[in-house]
Amino acid sequence: MNPSPTSIHLSLETGEVEITVLTPRLVHVRQAAGELMPRRSWAIPRADADFPAVPVERSESDAGITLKTDLVAVTVRRADGAVSFTNSAGRVFCADAQAPRVSGRGVHAARQAAPGERFYGFGERAGLLEKSGRLLTNWTTDPVRSHGPGVDPLYIAIPVYLSLQPGLCHAVYFNNTFHSEFDLRRLANRTAAEPAIMEWRADGGELDYYVVYGPTPAEALHGLTELLGRMPMPPRWALGYHQSRWSYQSADEVRQVADEFRSRQIPCDVIHLDIDHMDGYRNLTWNPQTYPDPAGLVAEMRSIGIRLVPIVDAGIKVDPAYRVYASGLQQDAFIRKADGSLAQYYVWPDDSVFADYLRPEVRDWWGSLFEEHARIGVEGIWTDMNEPVVFDKPFSQGGGGSGTLPLDAGQGPAGERTTHAEAHNLFGLGMAQATYEGMRRALGGRRPFVLCRSGFAGIQRWTASWMGDNDSWWEHLAMSLPQLMNMGLSGAPFVGVDIGGFGNEATPELFARWMQIGSLMPFCRGHSSAGTLPHEPWAFGAEVEQISRTYLALRYRLLPYLYTQFWKAHQCGTPIFRPLFFDFPQDAALADLNDQVMVGPLLMAAPVLQPGVRARAVYLPAGEWFDWWTGRRLTGGGWTWTEAPLDSMPLYVRAGAILPLGPAIQHTGERPLDELMLEVYPGEGEFTLYEDDGLTDACERGDYCQTHYRLHRRAGNLELEVWAREGSYQPPVRNVTVRFHGRVRLGEFSYTDDGTARHLRLGN
Repeated sequence: MNPSPTSIHLSLETGEVEITVLTPRLVHVRQAAGELMPRRSWAIPRADADFPAVPVERSESDAGITLKTDLVAVTVRRADGAVSFTNSAGRVFCADAQAPRVSGRGVHAARQAAPGERFYGFGERAGLLEKSGRLLTNWTTDPVRSHGPGVDPLYIAIPVYLSLQPGLCHAVYFNNTFHSEFDLRRLANRTAAEPAIMEWRADGGELDYYVVYGPTPAEALHGLTELLGRMPMPPRWALGYHQSRWSYQSADEVRQVADEFRSRQIPCDVIHLDIDHMDGYRNLTWNPQTYPDPAGLVAEMRSIGIRLVPIVDAGIKVDPAYRVYASGLQQDAFIRKADGSLAQYYVWPDDSVFADYLRPEVRDWWGSLFEEHARIGVEGIWTDMNEPVVFDKPFSQGGGGSGTLPLDAGQGPAGERTTHAEAHNLFGLGMAQATYEGMRRALGGRRPFVLCRSGFAGIQRWTASWMGDNDSWWEHLAMSLPQLMNMGLSGAPFVGVDIGGFGNEATPELFARWMQIGSLMPFCRGHSSAGTLPHEPWAFGAEVEQISRTYLALRYRLLPYLYTQFWKAHQCGTPIFRPLFFDFPQDAALADLNDQVMVGPLLMAAPVLQPGVRARAVYLPAGEWFDWWTGRRLTGGGWTWTEAPLDSMPLYVRAGAILPLGPAIQHTGERPLDELMLEVYPGEGEFTLYEDDGLTDACERGDYCQTHYRLHRRAGNLELEVWAREGSYQPPVRNVTVRFHGRVRLGEFSYTDDGTARHLRLGN
């Protein structure tokens, strides 16, 4: 037995059990069939030893051992290693329903669920927000059919969930990279006599998991992302609108698309280049016929405020004359089969090989390949097909499919060699890390933007994520809200879906409704497949073009608010696009609400998600709310009916909100934040505006500033306190317009913001 006051170590007939308290709310549990394995080099960034010791009360009996902090207690039974958790009020949660089983054949655990307990997160999933009744597989996969509500698994595997019950919330990370499952089928349609059981299974490895106690969702997510890591601050331009297609076939077509955005006054910051920009699908090359002057094109686009983001794929073309393949061979960078031969399979370039990103020297090699792209001005990279996917026959002969590498192929650094069975789920994560780190080195202090289709727990440390190849179906529009909300609850806040749908054809009505909510998604990109009709905002007629213009203009005006939410995600792991229960956890009516979303703490959107609908019911949590479009004050705590004509998405602001808006711009580089509008809504509230240069990593060295605002009532009047700006970053001296929504003597007035404190009486 380990005498450490913060850990328990038991040797059972079935193997080893170790429990370690890492923080007052975070506990690490491990159980192995034999001895516990050493920590893997590719594991989550914080080892147990990296956490400072915390006060823990230890108690023992013949039955078991308990470790207790101010917030949580964990008990292990001596007889069989079963574990249970209680909070400081003695409520049990995350308790084994039976002794866990770990053997050479895999891992099995069964957890007792409480009456009314709800489960969320689980990474990228189709279907509804709450996941009881589902079997959820953790295995990164390019699905063979469109990923409708019943399709599982998908591209991203994040074995994380959030449990919510009245007054109690906890999060779990199942730290096992083998093929695994969360089985929640016994939580649905059970009789009163049947136990509510949630099962975990894995095809190998240990029963290794972390439990984070809340008791609120915000506190649970803060602790979870303290463990898994948080997103870096993206460049500000990455928050703008991205336009993509498979594929813009030439530099001239890119110019035409960019000119349309600018001439039509539709905001846009990025155009993505899909696989056809490459020379024979060779990564990091340009088609010499259709993209003859990439440096010139990049510079030309930058001159009008548009950045180009080219794609790279997991498959590297087998071609001795191709520099990436040749240098990779020299580095012995590619995955090999069990017999030692190269794992060579078909993807877009036909014969392809795959880098072993588990090895740090291979990640360094891959990252160094981006120096030429960075030299010509490329600051963003899109990584794809990195589940990884292999085809059934050469693409040039019509190949396709969603196979993967052989499970017995060897991977990993010396001393930690493993097989693809354990490493498969980590392939996209490793490619994302290598790409981000390489771009960051190559850009010399400028922030890169990286987008990745696949991933595992912690993917947010390196990239934004989109949900893969959706379709132009109303069902996929509706599914996008719970998909993105659950990603945020899994620790990945910079997420989006292909606006308008990737496959098939969007109708004008569908595109308009998708653009309305898409304009508020953290990652905002329109994308469409080869063989479909054009899906640019102007392709659907004048009415939809104007709707797109209006909502993208709204996004750009909201950038000061949205950028501050990204800072909160970077600092605390707070989801940006999140379910209403995150901000109102005591309201039981919100547990299954799939079609409304909070964007940060102040804005709530209720999009229209079915065809022909021109009005809808909206649930307003307790408190007062304001209609964004009309300014009408509404009392929450129940349902309201609102009109929603095609050009209007219901949007609401919480009472007490201080909402910062910037000027109307066509791209983020058009002008600095030299004009600020504070939209103020009656009530008690506060907001802290975050600012930095938006481009470099200087913010990581403390070069940023924050301005705190507080709204409160005093002697019958509403008063706005503006605290003195804090921090070394100096935004321009600017005019600030305060616009008050309510019955006041002064509806709108201005002041010059030079960073000093102010006290403003707004009226009554």
